[in-house]
Amino acid sequence: MTLADTDPDTTLDGYRTHLSSGRASLGEMFGGDVEVSSSGAWVHTATGRRLLNCGGYGVLLLGSRHPRVVAAVTRQLNTNPVATRLLLEPEVARAAAELVSVTPPGLTRVHFAGSGAEAVEAAIKMARTHGKTHLISMTNGYHGKTMGALSVTAKDLFQEPFRPLLPSVAHVAFGDPDALRRELAQHEGGGCVIVEPVQGEAGVIVPPDGYLRDVERLCREYGAFFVLDEVQTGLGRLGHWWGASREGVTPDVLLVGKILSGGVVPVSAAVATEAAFRAFDKDPFIHTSTFSGNPLAMAAAQATVQVIKNEGLVERAARIGAELRPELTRISTAVFGRRLREVRGLGLLIGIELTVPGMAGDLLLELMSAGVVANHSLNCDRVLRLTPPAVLDDTEIQLLLDAFEQAAKAVLN
Repeated sequence: MTLADTDPDTTLDGYRTHLSSGRASLGEMFGGDVEVSSSGAWVHTATGRRLLNCGGYGVLLLGSRHPRVVAAVTRQLNTNPVATRLLLEPEVARAAAELVSVTPPGLTRVHFAGSGAEAVEAAIKMARTHGKTHLISMTNGYHGKTMGALSVTAKDLFQEPFRPLLPSVAHVAFGDPDALRRELAQHEGGGCVIVEPVQGEAGVIVPPDGYLRDVERLCREYGAFFVLDEVQTGLGRLGHWWGASREGVTPDVLLVGKILSGGVVPVSAAVATEAAFRAFDKDPFIHTSTFSGNPLAMAAAQATVQVIKNEGLVERAARIGAELRPELTRISTAVFGRRLREVRGLGLLIGIELTVPGMAGDLLLELMSAGVVANHSLNCDRVLRLTPPAVLDDTEIQLLLDAFEQAAKAVLN
């Protein structure tokens, strides 16, 4: 790679000319730097900066370029990266078995896809095969931006330019079983409920304990199809394998993504019960995609699940999260005072909500200046979101806390 390949001005011009001028402007807001390499918890830029990556929208639980995932993908790249789709291919079978080994009991059938939104689309279509045509999602929920997924992403800002979307869609308050009951009662036998265990893009909203059990119970009571979107929360992000396992529920379909890639090859999945999967099981061509279950992604998925198991990353996520949240609360309270609404989250999905408009955005920029990458929340502009990797060591944890305190103070200066 030459200097010209990584020059920030050249890259910005490429975005403006061929990609998105709006995205270029956003890049300039964050300093106009260009990321060129990554390893573990760190990302490196063209100007020589080294940034602690606590962003990535929840993808990097394993950090960047975990050696076991990279080795598995490299082996597959050198043997058979893309399958014929006619012959049987062993990697997809192995990946499905590996994934099912850690999902809640009863979820045994897997449809692989490339993105979280694609997994959502597959789940909606599975529901349709059972006659469940009235979709119910939660206010401020986020499920992606393809047409079906966008229909259940309850945000006017994203929906308005693309209406009309899917018909017969309702949104009810998150964490409110009574609101869900009222909606299900109007569509008994025909509902499909899609919900997140924790609403990430809404600003890391954690529902009351027992809420998912209530959702499952109501779905069974009213004959509804239950889809649990764990694209962001699954595979250890919450300090549990799944939000489902934290509450002991088994949905009809569990959606997986982000972390499943190992941060190396994009991949997602809809993991279903045998009954929910019946139409997909009977006809292998009812819902297909050329790159679904491609061997390269399957190698990454297998290695990712194995690393999470073998390195105890679920437990590490719980431990690091339990250490970070009180310290972030202490710092935020001391610096922001009444401007702080709450620090909340589970495991390594953490949200810091401020009461002053624009302040979370300022904090995001100051954190970048202090050497830490974080994320905003698409459905709540007052929340800064941290999704650190579970491979942080003690020095990196302290660096994060020191940088956060520095950034918080800088926001008020």
